[in-house]
Amino acid sequence: MIPRHIAAYLAKHVSYDHCHLNEPPVASYRGAVVIPSLAEFHNLPHTLQSIATNPPELLEQFLILIVVNQRADASPAEQADNLATLTALPAWKREYGLKHLRWVDAASPGHELPHKQGVGLARKIGLDLALNHLEFNSYDPLLICLDADTIVQPDYLSALAHHFESATAGGASLPYRHRAAATPESQAAIDRYELFLRVYVLGLEQAGSPWAFHTVGSAMASRASAYVASGGMNKRLAGEDFYFLQQVHKTAGVAPLSGTTVHPSPRSSHRVPFGTGRAVGDMLNKGEQQLLFYQPELFGILGEWLHLITNNSSGDGDEIEQAAGSISPHLRSYLEQTGFGAAWDNLRRHNPDRQRLITAFHGWFDAFRTMRLMHHLTDSAWPRISPEQAVRPLLDQAGLTSGETVSNQLELLRSMQGV
Repeated sequence: MIPRHIAAYLAKHVSYDHCHLNEPPVASYRGAVVIPSLAEFHNLPHTLQSIATNPPELLEQFLILIVVNQRADASPAEQADNLATLTALPAWKREYGLKHLRWVDAASPGHELPHKQGVGLARKIGLDLALNHLEFNSYDPLLICLDADTIVQPDYLSALAHHFESATAGGASLPYRHRAAATPESQAAIDRYELFLRVYVLGLEQAGSPWAFHTVGSAMASRASAYVASGGMNKRLAGEDFYFLQQVHKTAGVAPLSGTTVHPSPRSSHRVPFGTGRAVGDMLNKGEQQLLFYQPELFGILGEWLHLITNNSSGDGDEIEQAAGSISPHLRSYLEQTGFGAAWDNLRRHNPDRQRLITAFHGWFDAFRTMRLMHHLTDSAWPRISPEQAVRPLLDQAGLTSGETVSNQLELLRSMQGV
């Protein structure tokens, strides 16, 4: 029996009338691992093989759901690859012993994704379909996001199950480590990109931001209740992971998970306008200067701003904007552009309790507005710099012995961030 709030979500949000599982599941599940797949014929078997190394008793409790997808304007190569994947999936199911593997055909003629849609909608289709096949009587079941070019460890499902047995937050960000690249040039590019991601989270943490967690699409999960409370997966072509975890955090919280690591691909790709594949591809084509880092001073400004809010919650919007100007005139100009004054006064009217006000503020000054501030400060006065210049001050502040190379700094941060 699907709970009322899940049924209400499905009635309101589902948009996959032409999509269905290849065959009905034979059970209700404790959770589902949803994997969008676009032209992944050569990668998907490795992902499935890695999932199959998990304990059999847990594999019995989890639906593995592949969403083979493309738009109508997909290239002939993508279309052929997806057709090969759909043809091979029954054999892969048998080969890897994945009794509860199912898939969705969102690639054949008449079943494709709409124009300008992509990974966000593909994830949403799979996650929404999975809701119909979860066990709600004994669990608040899990919805887990993975990618078709990502390898998991034998402790993957056990770490997820163990985490959510006691976690208070409804969402989780999993540890990740990109796999080794095929060439030194590609390795340098993926190391630089992963270091950028980790340094950004480190800087947010040092600033006291509640948004200091990783948002990697192949390394995130949530309870079903948190998924529907957040409005479900968005349909963005890129950045769907960032916006999804932002919304989950606002409604149910996001906590770091430990006990396993997922291993995304280091490959380059230009399928989406930004993200890992695009960043790696741009660096390989145009040089490492395509990815520069925020200056460490920006995280200091962010930290002073958040401290100002915490300690001046009784002030009105104009007063706080004026005080922010003493931190940085560029901070004040950003707040004016975003309409902070009116937004803050409105938050104060509706949240007379101080703690509720601070919580409401962080819902307004969310991960997106935080990133927008970093961009504004960068464009105004602090242009991006090389990692050799940017990373060491943040590592020193964290009490870490600073490595001199990108790879050394990356290993330090991996260790610090639970990998």
